[in-house]
Amino acid sequence: MNQAFSHTAALPTTHPLMLQDAEKSTAASAVIKGYRGQVGDRRPVWFMRQAGRSLPEYRKLREGTTMLESCLIPEMASEITLQPVRRHDVDAAIFFSDIVIPLKLAGIGVEIKPGVGPVLDTPIRSAADIAKLPELTDDMFEPISDAVKLTVAELGSRPLIGFAGAPYTVAAYMVEGRPSRDHLGPRTMMHQDPESWDRLMTWTAEASGRFLRAQILAGASAGQLFDSWAGSLSRTNYQHKVMPYSQQALEHVADLTGEQGIPLVHFGTGTGEILDLMRDAGASVVGVDYRMRLDEVNRRLGNTPGPDGRTNVVLQGNIDPALLDADWDVLEAHVRDVIAQGADAPGHMLNLGHGVPPTTDPTVLTRLVELIHSIDY
Repeated sequence: MNQAFSHTAALPTTHPLMLQDAEKSTAASAVIKGYRGQVGDRRPVWFMRQAGRSLPEYRKLREGTTMLESCLIPEMASEITLQPVRRHDVDAAIFFSDIVIPLKLAGIGVEIKPGVGPVLDTPIRSAADIAKLPELTDDMFEPISDAVKLTVAELGSRPLIGFAGAPYTVAAYMVEGRPSRDHLGPRTMMHQDPESWDRLMTWTAEASGRFLRAQILAGASAGQLFDSWAGSLSRTNYQHKVMPYSQQALEHVADLTGEQGIPLVHFGTGTGEILDLMRDAGASVVGVDYRMRLDEVNRRLGNTPGPDGRTNVVLQGNIDPALLDADWDVLEAHVRDVIAQGADAPGHMLNLGHGVPPTTDPTVLTRLVELIHSIDY
């Protein structure tokens, strides 16, 4: 199951981070500077799940297509990715896709059922099931690369952020066969059959790593590993049964993340007790959900302002999505408090503490971006 993958020496000279043309280079953008702990021309912000379900133009474009179909039509995926940039003036686009796309591209039967989430035709629950998992190749990600290239061509100097599901979250869907409240299946397998767990997690690390690498090589200027269900684990289980595979996934882009290379974000929900481990898995930015204060996270991580210190990481987050429907005065006060909490971190990227809820009024997001841009460093 431990398949080989090829590495290039560094980012290609045609990559947006490497271009000399200021109108096309993303290196001086507010988001990339923010991810590197630097101050840009304005306080940067983007939102997880900014593309998609909350936008009427998205719902109109998606008519007649399934979720995964829309992800695999390059022109459609690109247009959906660009919609919130045009509407909200966010400082980065987040690539429109889904964490189970690598499964779909590998030929595994999976669909996104409305109101449910990812559902597999056949759950992966035994050594025999895992032995039948298909071999992964870079060629299968061609629709993703094509969509990224189309998007980057339209964004100019505004960066595109690629993403992938973390190996545990992908494996959890595969074992359960659908979303779960307690993720008992994968938590049982990691102890009951550790050899099968290793093989499954090695496969999902390969899938997520290749998925993220395809996006970056096609032009994404940053990447995010999204671990939706890591919060279901104890610290010990995460450290010994999950963290090594997140490291494996990130190793697929390790040659692209050196000095002045691709910033990588590691985000999970309910992960307050393992944020230091998520940092140590290999990312340069730690995403924080809405459950913890940023100043407390900064203290726990031992962060200090400035570039010195081996463990220093930029923080991302963590506006509470529930407050997007609150009175404006309440939301504004909350956002200003989040900014104050992140002031002593080595860097702070404004974002939500989870994704944009589908019922969010888009005009609130636009106004929120205007507010954040008006607040000086």
